Amino acid sequence: MRTSKPGRKAALGLLAVGIVVGVTTVPGTGNAYADIAIQRSDITGADGRNYWVENHVDRAAVQEAQAANGGRRPEYLVVWAGDENVADTVVSDVKGLPGSLSNTVDKVRNDLPGPDFMAVIDATKGSPTYGKVVNTATVGPLVENEPHHTQYAWHKGDKIFAGGLFSAATYVFDVKNLPDLTLSGISLPTQTLCGSVPDAYWVMKDGTAYGTYMGGPVVPGPCTYSNGEVRTGNGFAGTPGEVVRLGEDGKNLAEAPAATTTPEDPTQCLNMPALSQPSCANPHGIQVREDLNAMVTSDYAEPRTIILDPVRSPSPYLRRPTVRTWDISDRNHPKVKAVSYLPTGPRSTATDPLHTENRAVMETTVTNLPGHRGAFAMTMQGGAIFYTPDITAENPVWREVFDNTAAGDLVDPGSRNFGPSDNGGWLQTSPDDRTLYHAVMGRKAGTFGKDDPGASGGVFALDISKLVDAGDGYACSVDTTEEITAGGAEADCPTVRGAVPINEGTSAGGPHWGTLDNLTLGDGGFYHETDQPRRLATADYFVARTGLDGDHRVCLVDIAPDGALTLDQGFTDEVSGNTCVNFNRKSWPHGSFGNAKPHSMLFVTADADVKD
Repeated sequence: MRTSKPGRKAALGLLAVGIVVGVTTVPGTGNAYADIAIQRSDITGADGRNYWVENHVDRAAVQEAQAANGGRRPEYLVVWAGDENVADTVVSDVKGLPGSLSNTVDKVRNDLPGPDFMAVIDATKGSPTYGKVVNTATVGPLVENEPHHTQYAWHKGDKIFAGGLFSAATYVFDVKNLPDLTLSGISLPTQTLCGSVPDAYWVMKDGTAYGTYMGGPVVPGPCTYSNGEVRTGNGFAGTPGEVVRLGEDGKNLAEAPAATTTPEDPTQCLNMPALSQPSCANPHGIQVREDLNAMVTSDYAEPRTIILDPVRSPSPYLRRPTVRTWDISDRNHPKVKAVSYLPTGPRSTATDPLHTENRAVMETTVTNLPGHRGAFAMTMQGGAIFYTPDITAENPVWREVFDNTAAGDLVDPGSRNFGPSDNGGWLQTSPDDRTLYHAVMGRKAGTFGKDDPGASGGVFALDISKLVDAGDGYACSVDTTEEITAGGAEADCPTVRGAVPINEGTSAGGPHWGTLDNLTLGDGGFYHETDQPRRLATADYFVARTGLDGDHRVCLVDIAPDGALTLDQGFTDEVSGNTCVNFNRKSWPHGSFGNAKPHSMLFVTADADVKD
């Protein structure tokens, strides 16, 4: 049950860099935050203002784990989370949204604005503090950023790039000394004038990052990008979006237009207000193959229209069916090579256009091995997965290779209700290109009418080995009604390796996002990267103000050698004792700020604890 937020702190602290003190939180919260060490790092933004991250480390918990673990190096789950306020909790009731995943009880509370933060959770299996929040690193002075995505995986030496959906700011965190974080940089809206609504990031080997800015220019009208090209947009959170290259200090190295110089299909790419050159360029997901000088981004939606109504958009054609492939051989001048319109599928003639298989392309993921050049894409409303064998082609050909309906009975036992509007999100190939992981939030009962039973959320894993090994000659294609529920008929089509329900049998909202644990403890007590991940993390939250909220839990899922998935029952909440870490609570190490919204996460350890 959600809790109210009495006794909010009036300030985030006035401590200078390097000063450490102990504080005691409000008593009676059920949390033993008795010895909190506070340390703040500050930087000066491009606007001349002071920006900071302030750590609130539970030193007693850290010391307890160190003593009990016999010196074993810790691993952490770092979660980018937002403070919940009244604008989040009343929105679905005010708008009367069908298909809302929010609990309708206790909506209006004293949810005043508070700090967003990085939660550092002990993810060291066997630790006595497994699942405990050992630090909340709050950011300021901006509040209610609506923390959204980071990069998809962390590697030794990486900074964490983390976006604020509503603030249009990108934070750059240094995590080499976990559980403490410092702020390395911040990119403000004035530094990315040709784009807004930052979504996801990909960190390059040189430490820079590409980020998708899903929304249009900050100001409506023509905007000149760093390569001298000009596109005309309809304003903040509109169209067209862009890709930005950021330095490790948050400096804007390049802004690249996602829109082409010619109009895109006006029957598929609606804009509000209308543009003289229609465009579907609203990049959301992003992944890169540096060895191929290739990047792929997926177009999701004109973002401000999602806030208007995420379930019944003013038009289905505000949800995008397109994927863009890029040439990044000149790192500071990424160029769109092709705009691919995903095909419709065998469900399309029988459903609302909003729920055809190709609608709302939220995520894409590349293959990883030198012999593979393919990539996958998924649709949030369409409930399907698509594949192309070569993202370097002049015009990649994409085909549907899996309908999520075929995994429905495993994630939501006794029901085959995945597919249209299953609210799928995270999509990721394993490092060895054998498995594809996909998270789905599920669908509330009644979304498609009184007889619609809805669907629970969860995660499923597909065996993609035959498909990617087939190269350009792959045969898989989902194009018959039988394949909707049975899976593809061809021998190289993906098959389900494992599935795990989360919030089984409820409409509380399953996972939107996830990440694989690419770290493993090796000889000598150091962590190494692995191409055989044995667990993943998920978060049950999308964007509350869209009406798709979730229950705000972060869960861990174990991956067996045969691909089977099971919920990690040992990863429990320190307050309730229940499985998964619940971000709906009264108190945090940084004070009694109440419920928070966990969106994205990464498995990370201190740089000194990892060997290449």
